[in-house]
Amino acid sequence: MSIRLITGGQRSGKSQYAEQLALSLSPNPVYLATAHIWDDEFRLRVQRHQQRRGPEWTNIEEERWLSRHDVAGRVVLVDCITLWATNFFFADGKEACVDTALEALKDEFDRLVRQDATFIVVTNEIGAGGTPVNDVQRRFTDLLGWLNQYVASRADEVVLMVSGIPVKIKSEKKREKEKE
Repeated sequence: MSIRLITGGQRSGKSQYAEQLALSLSPNPVYLATAHIWDDEFRLRVQRHQQRRGPEWTNIEEERWLSRHDVAGRVVLVDCITLWATNFFFADGKEACVDTALEALKDEFDRLVRQDATFIVVTNEIGAGGTPVNDVQRRFTDLLGWLNQYVASRADEVVLMVSGIPVKIKSEKKREKEKE
C-alpha cells in the first residue's frame, strides 16, 4: 500500500497531474470521484474532468463511503478530498460539527487505505488564501486543513502543485535518508 497526496490551489493542475501519474503506474487505473453535483456550473466542471479520461479508467462515483469499494491491487485516484469532506460537513442537509466530521473522515480514510492498493489523493489548499469572513467557511477551512494534515502524515509522498508545476514536499526516501 502506498499513498501519494497531490495538493495545491484551485486550477493549479492537481487533477491532470494525478491522472498522468495514475496512468504511468497502471494501464487501467480506478478513478474514485467524490463530487456531489449541486449546480449547473459544477456539472460542467465534472464533465470536463470526465472528458479527459478515456476507456482505460474504471470510474466509481462515491460521495462518502469510499471504503465500500474493493480496489485491492489497483492504482486508485481519489479526486478529491475537498469535495469528500464537503459531503461529510454538509451531510443530511445541515452543517456537521467539525470534530465529528473530522473523526468520521479519518475513520473512513483509514478503512479505505487498509486495502493493498496504490492511492493517489487530490486535495486543495483552501486555507492558503487568508481567513474567510464567513463562519461556515472558516469551520470548513479548519476541517479541511486538519484532514489534509492527517492524510499528509500517512502519505509516502506529497506533491504541491504550483502553476502547473509539481513540487515534491515529502518523500519516504527523503525521510529514510534523514534517519541515517
